[in-house]
Amino acid sequence: MLIDSHVNLHAPQFDEDRDAVIARAREAGIGLMVEISDRLSTFEATHALAMAHPDIWCTVGVHPHEARHYTDLTPDRLLELAQRPRVVGIGECGLDFHYDLSPRDTQAEVFRAHIHAARQSGLPLVVHTREADDVMTATLREETADGPFRFLMHCYTSGAQLAEIAADFGAWFSVSGIATFKAAEDVRERVRAMPPERIIVETDCPYLAPVPHRGRRNEPAYVTHVLDALAQIRGWSRDETEARTTEAFFALFDRIERPA
Repeated sequence: MLIDSHVNLHAPQFDEDRDAVIARAREAGIGLMVEISDRLSTFEATHALAMAHPDIWCTVGVHPHEARHYTDLTPDRLLELAQRPRVVGIGECGLDFHYDLSPRDTQAEVFRAHIHAARQSGLPLVVHTREADDVMTATLREETADGPFRFLMHCYTSGAQLAEIAADFGAWFSVSGIATFKAAEDVRERVRAMPPERIIVETDCPYLAPVPHRGRRNEPAYVTHVLDALAQIRGWSRDETEARTTEAFFALFDRIERPA
C-alpha cells in the first residue's frame, strides 16, 4: 500500500485545484494520506479534509514557526481536539532554530505541551527538528524519563547523533523528497542507519518536491519517487520497501484501521 504520511493539503498552494491533486494521488496508487496540522487557526480546514475523504486522516498541532502565537497552548486543548473523529496524531510540533520565527524558549514550551498530550492520549507525536540537535536531545531525554510516548522524526535531516539517540528512544523516521536531491548524501547516510522496521515515507507537500519534480509544487502523487529512492538507498526491492513502510506506518498510526 502506498501511503503519504505527511501532506499539507490545506495550504493555499492547493486552493485552485485541491480536488484534482487528491484525484491524482489516487490515480498514482496512493491509498492513504495524513493531513498535518501546523496551527490551530487552520485546524478546522485540516479536519474538514479528513472528514470529507475516507482515505485522508489528520493530526492536530502547532508548528514551531507558529509557536509565538500559541504561548497559552495547553495539553488539555490539544487533547480536546484530538478526540474528534479521524484525528490520529499530535503535531506537527518541535524546534526550528534555522529561521527562529518564534523565540526558542517559546518553541520549547509549546513543544513540551504537545509531548504531554501525546503521552496522555497515546497518539503518535509528529516532530519537526532543524538545527536544534542539542536542545532536542535534552528535551527527548527529559520527557522520556517522565514517561514513554511514541514519536516520529518527520522529514529527518538533522545529525547522526540525534538520530541515534531518537532511535534508542523508539522513534520512527520519515523519508522525504530531500533523499532524492543530488547534494543530500548526508541525508542518505542517515536513511541507511534508520531502524528498518520504523521507516515511513512522506512528501511534505507542497514543499520539497522530489527529483524529477524538484523546484515545482509538490503533491502526494510524487511519494512514489520517495519510495523508489528509499528502496535504492537501503538496497531493498520496490515490493519490500512498500511492505516495510506500510507495516511501519500502521504500527505508528494505530488509530487508523488498516484496509482489508
